[in-house]
Amino acid sequence: MRLLITAGPTHEPIDAVRFLGNRSSGRLGAALAETAASRGWDVRTLVGPHAILPSPSSDAIEVHRFQSTADLEALLVEHLPWCDMLIMAAAVSDFTPVVPDDAQDTKWRRGSDELSLQLRPTPDLLKGCAERARGDQLLVGFALEPAETMLASARGKLERKGIDFIVANPLETMDADRIEATILQRGGEPIAQTDGTIPKTDFAGWLLDQLDAAAAVRSTDHRTAHE
Repeated sequence: MRLLITAGPTHEPIDAVRFLGNRSSGRLGAALAETAASRGWDVRTLVGPHAILPSPSSDAIEVHRFQSTADLEALLVEHLPWCDMLIMAAAVSDFTPVVPDDAQDTKWRRGSDELSLQLRPTPDLLKGCAERARGDQLLVGFALEPAETMLASARGKLERKGIDFIVANPLETMDADRIEATILQRGGEPIAQTDGTIPKTDFAGWLLDQLDAAAAVRSTDHRTAHE
């Protein structure tokens, strides 16, 4: 199995020192990479700024760094053709600041007037991957949503992005030591759910178990369709 994982935040530049970012640590991506490598998978990780890196002890993990959404998009174009499965665990910014071309070379100074920052949407990277992916590749996304709307939001993301699986987990577990998750497949039907909340240290293994089984079924169906 050749696994491509994205992890951590994006930093969208405002000026030479400031950025629009988020609190993603990349911890889950690192755990997934380490667990997959321990199973003999070939792993490439695309890791955002200040995110936790997988352990360097395994030669099976290849790391590439990015800063902005644009950087990550370029890396995905380069590395997507290599993989059998993409797990998009990075927390990609939905917006990027509209700033002058020379903004990254200067620092904006405080003044007496208010300052407004204009934002424009970033590209939907996972949807773009789905449009370029081969039929034998599996694409996995995440939906971090409030518990009461989680499954509905996850189903909507599956349809909009055109991916194979989405991992839905409640927003309320973001800063907790435990996690609860449901994996939905294309069409919106659940295929697996954690037994309540489980330690986040165990989650990477649980998730890869489910995706490995799903990949085996998908591979069998793909071969049958071409016989």
